[in-house]
Amino acid sequence: MDLLKNLLFMRTSSKDYPRLKDRWKKLVDTLDKCGEKALRFLRYYIMAHFEIDYRKGIREDEIYDWFVKHSAACGIDQAPLDFLEKLIDCAQTHANFLACKDAGGNHNRYLRNLALLGGALRQHHILLMAARKLSSDLFNQLCLAIENLIFCYIITREPTKTFERNFARWSSELRNVKDKENLEIFIEKYFIQDMKSRADRFDFAFRELSQNRIQQYRMRYILAKLTQYIEEKAWGNPAHGHLDHYITSRVEIEHILPTNPKPEVRAAFDKPDEYYDYVGFLGNLTLLEKTINAAVSNGSFSEKAPGYKQSAFLLTKSLVEKPQVGQKTQFNQAVEELLQFNNWDSSTIKKRQEMLAQLARKVWNITPVEQG
Repeated sequence: MDLLKNLLFMRTSSKDYPRLKDRWKKLVDTLDKCGEKALRFLRYYIMAHFEIDYRKGIREDEIYDWFVKHSAACGIDQAPLDFLEKLIDCAQTHANFLACKDAGGNHNRYLRNLALLGGALRQHHILLMAARKLSSDLFNQLCLAIENLIFCYIITREPTKTFERNFARWSSELRNVKDKENLEIFIEKYFIQDMKSRADRFDFAFRELSQNRIQQYRMRYILAKLTQYIEEKAWGNPAHGHLDHYITSRVEIEHILPTNPKPEVRAAFDKPDEYYDYVGFLGNLTLLEKTINAAVSNGSFSEKAPGYKQSAFLLTKSLVEKPQVGQKTQFNQAVEELLQFNNWDSSTIKKRQEMLAQLARKVWNITPVEQG
């Protein structure tokens, strides 16, 4: 970072040194305040704005040499202070992205979802930076597509180096997108087609998904997204748009087949030797309010059923009864494919897992490759 600072001083008139020093401090302070590493920011800045060899990428120890070699193209030679202002603008926007906001400082639900999903993932910021001039509506549309794609990558165990390589390659085209038509063409060309090619792996991953195959915070994200999807479809209420409503200390992951069962519950299970394998399957998990979860405890399915009926979450309530509001309503359509159960054994867990796998396709917009 200091090498770039020295380069700017070499290209700046001495009378402008005080301004350069002041604006450089602004850049450093902006990055420090949002907790971003300066060299990572510069790498993403380069990949978002310039053509690079995406197969090779650019290492942090190559950044200074890259700026020296491309100083004219970056504007460093002709207008170093203008170049610095552009860096500051990008850093401020980048700080907004890290705070789950768009370039204008507005909360963005999909960036928040990505934070809940990705932990320390940052590679998608290459695309965000390239698209920072999009209108709020178009930026939202892009962020939704990014969330779906990154989840598809994660669930199909795509190496993270693929994220950066693809995003750097796609940025050159994304920079030129200005309207809805071209954004949809871009998303179809890169995101949708990439996800289609992974549809079979996505299905397999969900059919086999269990708590020992994925980090706990990502399992919470998955259950929250599945639950939220049904709520939004049923009620059409913007209040359901915040995933934090489902990922909170007031909501717990309920194991329908309990983790610490009463002796008679385990004895009654049809595959007692595989009991704990089935406990962790996605099909055995649901979100449940903490107050209800404390009451249902470690009993049998029939003992827990009244508690599930009390849940406000339709995906949980529907375990034991089909919620209905009127006839042929939006609500009824939302819950139409949710299954109900009278008992709970290995076959019903697998059956519910298959149902959730089919639901996941809709949640993350996964479509299979057409067979011709």
